[in-house]
Amino acid sequence: MERRTFITRTGLAGAIAATSAPAIVHAQTALRWRLASSFPKSLDTIFGAAEVFAKKVGELSGGKFLISVHAAGEIMPAFGVVDAVQNATVEIAHTAPYYFFGKDETFALGCAIPFGLNSRQMTAWMVEGNGLKLMREFYHQYNIVNFPGGNTGAQMGGWFRKEIKSLADMKGLKMRIGGFGGRVLERIGAVPQNIPGGDIYPALEKGTIDAAEWVGPYDDEKLGFVKVAKYYYYPGWWEGTGQGHNIMNLDKWNALPRHYQAAIEMASRDTFTWVTGKYDYVNPPALKRLLVAGAILKPFPQEVLEACYNAANEIYADLNKTNPHFNKMYTSLSAFRNESLAWMQVAELSYDSFMMRMRTRT
Repeated sequence: MERRTFITRTGLAGAIAATSAPAIVHAQTALRWRLASSFPKSLDTIFGAAEVFAKKVGELSGGKFLISVHAAGEIMPAFGVVDAVQNATVEIAHTAPYYFFGKDETFALGCAIPFGLNSRQMTAWMVEGNGLKLMREFYHQYNIVNFPGGNTGAQMGGWFRKEIKSLADMKGLKMRIGGFGGRVLERIGAVPQNIPGGDIYPALEKGTIDAAEWVGPYDDEKLGFVKVAKYYYYPGWWEGTGQGHNIMNLDKWNALPRHYQAAIEMASRDTFTWVTGKYDYVNPPALKRLLVAGAILKPFPQEVLEACYNAANEIYADLNKTNPHFNKMYTSLSAFRNESLAWMQVAELSYDSFMMRMRTRT
Protein backbone atom coordinates (compact mmCIF):
# COMPACT_ATOMS: atom_id res chain seq x y z
CA MET A 1 0.00 0.00 0.00
CA GLU A 2 1.29 3.45 -0.92
CA ARG A 3 2.29 5.34 2.22
CA ARG A 4 0.51 8.62 2.81
CA THR A 5 1.36 10.80 5.74
CA PHE A 6 0.31 14.23 6.98
CA ILE A 7 3.92 15.32 6.45
CA THR A 8 5.44 14.84 3.04
CA ARG A 9 9.19 14.69 2.76
CA THR A 10 9.20 18.01 1.00
CA GLY A 11 6.98 19.43 3.71
CA LEU A 12 9.37 18.29 6.41
CA ALA A 13 12.30 19.71 4.52
CA GLY A 14 10.46 22.99 4.15
CA ALA A 15 9.69 23.13 7.84
CA ILE A 16 13.31 22.38 8.74
CA ALA A 17 14.40 25.15 6.42
CA ALA A 18 11.93 27.49 8.09
CA THR A 19 13.24 26.74 11.57
CA SER A 20 16.93 26.30 10.85
CA ALA A 21 17.44 29.20 8.44
CA PRO A 22 16.18 32.38 10.12
CA ALA A 23 17.29 34.54 7.21
CA ILE A 24 14.79 32.77 4.96
CA VAL A 25 11.98 33.12 7.48
CA HIS A 26 12.60 36.77 8.26
CA ALA A 27 12.76 37.60 4.58
CA GLN A 28 9.23 36.32 4.22
CA THR A 29 6.39 38.82 4.60
CA ALA A 30 4.46 38.36 7.83
CA LEU A 31 1.04 36.78 7.40
CA ARG A 32 -2.06 36.73 9.59
CA TRP A 33 -4.99 34.34 9.30
CA ARG A 34 -8.19 33.99 11.29
CA LEU A 35 -9.38 30.59 12.50
CA ALA A 36 -13.06 30.06 13.34
CA SER A 37 -13.76 27.20 15.75
CA SER A 38 -17.05 25.33 16.04
CA PHE A 39 -16.49 24.96 19.80
CA PRO A 40 -16.78 27.15 22.92
CA LYS A 41 -13.70 28.31 24.84
CA SER A 42 -14.80 26.43 27.96
CA LEU A 43 -13.80 23.14 26.32
CA ASP A 44 -10.05 23.37 26.68
CA THR A 45 -9.31 20.21 24.72
CA ILE A 46 -11.56 20.29 21.70
CA PHE A 47 -11.38 24.11 21.45
CA GLY A 48 -7.84 24.06 22.80
CA ALA A 49 -6.78 21.98 19.80
CA ALA A 50 -7.08 25.08 17.64
CA GLU A 51 -4.97 27.08 20.10
CA VAL A 52 -2.27 24.39 20.21
CA PHE A 53 -2.26 24.30 16.41
CA ALA A 54 -2.00 28.09 16.00
CA LYS A 55 0.78 28.33 18.59
CA LYS A 56 2.81 25.66 16.80
CA VAL A 57 2.38 27.33 13.40
CA GLY A 58 3.71 30.55 14.92
CA GLU A 59 6.73 28.77 16.40
CA LEU A 60 7.55 26.90 13.19
CA SER A 61 7.37 30.11 11.15
CA GLY A 62 9.57 32.09 13.47
CA GLY A 63 6.59 34.24 14.46
CA LYS A 64 5.91 35.32 10.88
CA PHE A 65 2.74 33.28 10.27
CA LEU A 66 0.22 34.12 13.00
CA ILE A 67 -3.25 32.57 13.28
CA SER A 68 -5.79 34.12 15.65
CA VAL A 69 -8.30 31.65 17.12
CA HIS A 70 -11.97 32.57 17.57
CA ALA A 71 -14.53 30.52 19.50
CA ALA A 72 -17.92 29.61 18.11
CA GLY A 73 -20.10 32.69 17.84
CA GLU A 74 -17.30 35.24 17.98
CA ILE A 75 -17.08 35.91 14.25
CA MET A 76 -19.59 33.32 13.00
CA PRO A 77 -21.90 30.60 14.30
CA ALA A 78 -20.55 27.13 15.11
CA PHE A 79 -22.26 25.64 12.07
CA GLY A 80 -21.30 28.43 9.67
CA VAL A 81 -17.62 27.62 9.32
CA VAL A 82 -17.72 25.53 6.15
CA ASP A 83 -19.49 28.29 4.21
CA ALA A 84 -17.09 30.84 5.69
CA VAL A 85 -14.00 28.91 4.63
CA GLN A 86 -15.44 28.08 1.23
CA ASN A 87 -16.10 31.78 0.57
CA ALA A 88 -12.82 32.94 2.21
CA THR A 89 -14.63 34.92 4.89
CA VAL A 90 -12.03 33.27 7.11
CA GLU A 91 -8.98 31.40 5.90
CA ILE A 92 -9.25 28.39 8.21
CA ALA A 93 -11.63 26.66 10.63
CA HIS A 94 -11.46 23.86 13.18
CA THR A 95 -14.59 21.74 13.29
CA ALA A 96 -16.21 18.32 13.39
CA PRO A 97 -17.16 17.75 9.74
CA TYR A 98 -20.20 15.63 10.53
CA TYR A 99 -22.00 18.80 11.59
CA PHE A 100 -22.41 19.46 7.88
CA PHE A 101 -23.83 16.13 6.76
CA GLY A 102 -27.00 18.02 5.80
CA LYS A 103 -25.04 19.49 2.88
CA ASP A 104 -23.78 16.04 1.88
CA GLU A 105 -23.63 12.88 3.97
CA THR A 106 -20.02 12.39 2.87
CA PHE A 107 -18.90 15.06 5.35
CA ALA A 108 -19.58 12.64 8.20
CA LEU A 109 -17.17 9.98 6.94
CA GLY A 110 -14.15 12.14 7.75
CA CYS A 111 -15.35 12.58 11.33
CA ALA A 112 -17.52 9.75 12.65
CA ILE A 113 -20.38 7.55 11.55
CA PRO A 114 -22.44 5.12 13.63
CA PHE A 115 -20.61 1.82 14.11
CA GLY A 116 -17.66 3.14 12.14
CA LEU A 117 -14.00 3.24 13.20
CA ASN A 118 -12.34 3.57 16.57
CA SER A 119 -9.52 6.02 17.23
CA ARG A 120 -6.63 3.88 16.04
CA GLN A 121 -8.55 2.61 13.04
CA MET A 122 -9.44 6.15 11.99
CA THR A 123 -5.80 7.18 12.23
CA ALA A 124 -4.68 4.18 10.19
CA TRP A 125 -7.32 4.69 7.51
CA MET A 126 -6.61 8.41 7.26
CA VAL A 127 -2.81 8.19 7.23
CA GLU A 128 -2.00 4.87 5.57
CA GLY A 129 -5.24 4.08 3.80
CA ASN A 130 -7.38 6.11 1.42
CA GLY A 131 -9.24 8.19 3.99
CA LEU A 132 -7.38 11.49 3.64
CA LYS A 133 -7.01 11.15 -0.13
CA LEU A 134 -10.72 10.50 -0.66
CA MET A 135 -11.79 13.21 1.77
CA ARG A 136 -9.69 15.75 -0.08
CA GLU A 137 -11.20 14.72 -3.38
CA PHE A 138 -14.62 15.39 -1.87
CA TYR A 139 -13.62 18.71 -0.25
CA HIS A 140 -12.19 20.00 -3.53
CA GLN A 141 -15.69 20.80 -4.80
CA TYR A 142 -16.11 23.10 -1.78
CA ASN A 143 -12.80 24.88 -2.47
CA ILE A 144 -11.43 23.39 0.77
CA VAL A 145 -8.34 21.42 1.80
CA ASN A 146 -8.29 19.57 5.11
CA PHE A 147 -5.89 18.19 7.71
CA PRO A 148 -6.97 15.89 10.55
CA GLY A 149 -6.53 17.73 13.83
CA GLY A 150 -7.03 15.13 16.55
CA ASN A 151 -9.55 12.46 17.46
CA THR A 152 -11.33 11.94 20.74
CA GLY A 153 -11.32 8.18 21.19
CA ALA A 154 -14.59 6.32 21.76
CA GLN A 155 -17.22 8.66 23.14
CA MET A 156 -19.96 8.24 25.70
CA GLY A 157 -23.60 7.62 24.88
CA GLY A 158 -24.82 10.73 26.63
CA TRP A 159 -26.99 11.99 29.48
CA PHE A 160 -30.63 10.96 29.88
CA ARG A 161 -33.26 12.38 32.18
CA LYS A 162 -34.90 8.97 32.48
CA GLU A 163 -33.63 5.39 32.45
CA ILE A 164 -33.58 3.53 29.12
CA LYS A 165 -34.72 -0.04 29.82
CA SER A 166 -35.81 -1.10 26.34
CA LEU A 167 -36.18 0.02 22.75
CA ALA A 168 -39.64 1.32 23.60
CA ASP A 169 -38.12 3.96 25.88
CA MET A 170 -36.44 5.56 22.85
CA LYS A 171 -39.76 6.32 21.16
CA GLY A 172 -40.42 10.05 21.06
CA LEU A 173 -37.27 10.85 23.06
CA LYS A 174 -35.82 14.24 22.08
CA MET A 175 -32.03 13.99 22.03
CA ARG A 176 -29.26 16.38 21.12
CA ILE A 177 -26.99 14.46 18.80
CA GLY A 178 -24.74 15.48 15.91
CA GLY A 179 -24.14 13.91 12.55
CA PHE A 180 -25.51 10.59 11.35
CA GLY A 181 -26.47 9.40 14.82
CA GLY A 182 -29.60 11.52 14.55
CA ARG A 183 -30.78 9.81 11.39
CA VAL A 184 -30.34 6.42 13.01
CA LEU A 185 -32.31 7.54 16.08
CA GLU A 186 -35.09 8.78 13.80
CA ARG A 187 -35.45 5.28 12.40
CA ILE A 188 -36.04 3.83 15.85
CA GLY A 189 -38.54 6.53 16.79
CA ALA A 190 -36.44 9.13 18.63
CA VAL A 191 -36.36 12.84 17.75
CA PRO A 192 -32.82 14.17 17.12
CA GLN A 193 -31.82 17.78 17.74
CA ASN A 194 -28.60 19.30 16.34
CA ILE A 195 -27.60 21.89 18.97
CA PRO A 196 -24.16 23.58 19.34
CA GLY A 197 -22.16 22.61 22.43
CA GLY A 198 -22.68 25.89 24.26
CA ASP A 199 -26.49 25.64 24.00
CA ILE A 200 -26.97 22.06 25.20
CA TYR A 201 -27.11 22.63 28.97
CA PRO A 202 -30.01 25.11 29.02
CA ALA A 203 -32.01 22.94 26.62
CA LEU A 204 -31.50 19.90 28.84
CA GLU A 205 -32.18 21.88 32.01
CA LYS A 206 -35.47 23.29 30.70
CA GLY A 207 -36.63 19.93 29.37
CA THR A 208 -36.61 21.15 25.78
CA ILE A 209 -34.67 17.95 25.14
CA ASP A 210 -34.73 14.67 27.09
CA ALA A 211 -31.14 13.61 26.49
CA ALA A 212 -27.86 14.92 25.10
CA GLU A 213 -24.50 13.60 24.03
CA TRP A 214 -21.27 15.51 23.68
CA VAL A 215 -17.88 13.81 23.95
CA GLY A 216 -16.93 12.11 27.20
CA PRO A 217 -16.42 12.58 30.94
CA TYR A 218 -13.94 15.46 30.85
CA ASP A 219 -15.93 17.72 28.53
CA ASP A 220 -19.28 16.56 29.89
CA GLU A 221 -18.20 17.52 33.41
CA LYS A 222 -17.24 21.00 32.22
CA LEU A 223 -20.63 21.44 30.59
CA GLY A 224 -22.38 20.43 33.82
CA PHE A 225 -24.76 17.82 32.43
CA VAL A 226 -24.74 15.75 35.62
CA LYS A 227 -26.67 18.55 37.32
CA VAL A 228 -29.69 18.16 35.04
CA ALA A 229 -29.62 14.52 33.87
CA LYS A 230 -28.34 11.62 35.98
CA TYR A 231 -28.31 8.60 33.68
CA TYR A 232 -24.99 8.39 31.83
CA TYR A 233 -25.03 5.83 29.01
CA TYR A 234 -22.32 4.09 27.03
CA PRO A 235 -21.00 3.43 24.46
CA GLY A 236 -21.43 6.28 22.01
CA TRP A 237 -22.06 3.90 19.12
CA TRP A 238 -22.32 6.87 16.73
CA GLU A 239 -18.73 7.92 17.52
CA GLY A 240 -16.16 5.18 17.93
CA THR A 241 -14.01 8.26 17.66
CA GLY A 242 -14.71 11.87 16.73
CA GLN A 243 -12.22 13.14 14.16
CA GLY A 244 -11.71 16.90 14.16
CA HIS A 245 -10.32 18.70 11.11
CA ASN A 246 -8.57 21.90 10.20
CA ILE A 247 -10.22 23.03 6.98
CA MET A 248 -8.74 25.78 4.82
CA ASN A 249 -9.78 27.77 1.82
CA LEU A 250 -8.03 26.06 -1.07
CA ASP A 251 -7.02 29.26 -2.83
CA LYS A 252 -5.52 30.66 0.37
CA TRP A 253 -3.68 27.37 0.92
CA ASN A 254 -2.27 27.32 -2.60
CA ALA A 255 -1.02 30.89 -2.19
CA LEU A 256 1.03 30.03 0.90
CA PRO A 257 4.83 29.69 0.64
CA ARG A 258 5.84 26.06 0.88
CA HIS A 259 7.42 26.41 4.30
CA TYR A 260 4.19 27.91 5.65
CA GLN A 261 2.29 24.96 4.23
CA ALA A 262 4.78 22.68 5.95
CA ALA A 263 4.21 24.52 9.23
CA ILE A 264 0.46 23.84 8.94
CA GLU A 265 1.07 20.17 8.17
CA MET A 266 3.42 19.69 11.09
CA ALA A 267 1.27 21.68 13.52
CA SER A 268 -1.79 19.63 12.53
CA ARG A 269 0.12 16.45 13.21
CA ASP A 270 1.30 17.65 16.61
CA THR A 271 -2.22 18.69 17.51
CA PHE A 272 -3.57 15.33 16.40
CA THR A 273 -1.33 13.55 18.90
CA TRP A 274 -2.07 16.06 21.66
CA VAL A 275 -5.87 15.78 21.43
CA THR A 276 -6.03 11.99 21.71
CA GLY A 277 -3.44 11.87 24.47
CA LYS A 278 -5.17 14.62 26.46
CA TYR A 279 -8.57 12.94 26.34
CA ASP A 280 -7.15 9.55 27.28
CA TYR A 281 -5.41 11.13 30.27
CA VAL A 282 -8.20 13.34 31.62
CA ASN A 283 -11.28 11.17 31.04
CA PRO A 284 -10.60 8.50 33.73
CA PRO A 285 -10.47 10.86 36.73
CA ALA A 286 -13.33 12.91 35.31
CA LEU A 287 -15.53 9.81 35.18
CA LYS A 288 -14.79 9.12 38.84
CA ARG A 289 -15.75 12.68 39.76
CA LEU A 290 -19.01 12.41 37.83
CA LEU A 291 -19.94 9.22 39.66
CA VAL A 292 -19.29 10.94 42.98
CA ALA A 293 -21.49 13.82 41.79
CA GLY A 294 -24.39 11.44 41.25
CA ALA A 295 -24.07 10.11 37.70
CA ILE A 296 -25.64 6.69 37.22
CA LEU A 297 -23.52 4.78 34.72
CA LYS A 298 -25.46 2.45 32.41
CA PRO A 299 -24.80 0.46 29.24
CA PHE A 300 -27.32 0.76 26.43
CA PRO A 301 -29.63 -2.28 26.33
CA GLN A 302 -28.53 -4.83 23.76
CA GLU A 303 -31.78 -4.52 21.81
CA VAL A 304 -31.21 -0.77 21.46
CA LEU A 305 -27.69 -1.29 20.14
CA GLU A 306 -28.79 -3.96 17.67
CA ALA A 307 -31.75 -1.91 16.44
CA CYS A 308 -29.47 1.08 15.87
CA TYR A 309 -26.86 -1.08 14.14
CA ASN A 310 -29.46 -2.46 11.73
CA ALA A 311 -30.91 1.00 11.08
CA ALA A 312 -27.46 2.43 10.35
CA ASN A 313 -26.71 -0.26 7.80
CA GLU A 314 -30.04 0.34 6.08
CA ILE A 315 -29.16 4.02 5.75
CA TYR A 316 -25.71 3.20 4.36
CA ALA A 317 -27.20 0.80 1.82
CA ASP A 318 -29.56 3.52 0.59
CA LEU A 319 -26.80 6.14 0.39
CA ASN A 320 -24.48 3.82 -1.49
CA LYS A 321 -27.09 3.75 -4.25
CA THR A 322 -27.70 7.49 -4.41
CA ASN A 323 -24.51 9.30 -3.35
CA PRO A 324 -21.38 8.43 -5.37
CA HIS A 325 -19.00 10.31 -3.05
CA PHE A 326 -20.39 8.55 -0.01
CA ASN A 327 -20.31 5.17 -1.73
CA LYS A 328 -16.65 5.55 -2.71
CA MET A 329 -15.54 6.52 0.79
CA TYR A 330 -17.78 4.12 2.69
CA THR A 331 -16.63 1.20 0.56
CA SER A 332 -13.02 2.01 1.48
CA LEU A 333 -13.83 2.58 5.16
CA SER A 334 -15.91 -0.55 5.66
CA ALA A 335 -13.41 -2.82 3.89
CA PHE A 336 -10.62 -1.55 6.14
CA ARG A 337 -12.83 -1.78 9.25
CA ASN A 338 -13.55 -5.46 8.62
CA GLU A 339 -9.88 -6.33 8.16
CA SER A 340 -8.84 -4.26 11.16
CA LEU A 341 -11.43 -5.78 13.49
CA ALA A 342 -10.19 -9.27 12.68
CA TRP A 343 -6.66 -8.24 13.67
CA MET A 344 -7.69 -6.28 16.78
CA GLN A 345 -9.69 -9.26 18.01
CA VAL A 346 -6.52 -11.34 18.02
CA ALA A 347 -4.17 -9.00 19.87
CA GLU A 348 -5.76 -5.81 21.20
CA LEU A 349 -9.02 -7.26 22.51
CA SER A 350 -7.41 -10.25 24.18
CA TYR A 351 -4.72 -8.13 25.82
CA ASP A 352 -7.10 -5.41 26.97
CA SER A 353 -9.63 -7.92 28.29
CA PHE A 354 -6.98 -9.76 30.29
CA MET A 355 -5.58 -6.56 31.77
CA MET A 356 -9.05 -5.34 32.74
CA ARG A 357 -9.76 -8.61 34.54
CA MET A 358 -6.45 -8.48 36.35
CA ARG A 359 -6.93 -4.86 37.41
CA THR A 360 -9.25 -5.94 40.21
CA ARG A 361 -6.64 -8.36 41.61
CA THR A 362 -3.83 -5.86 42.15
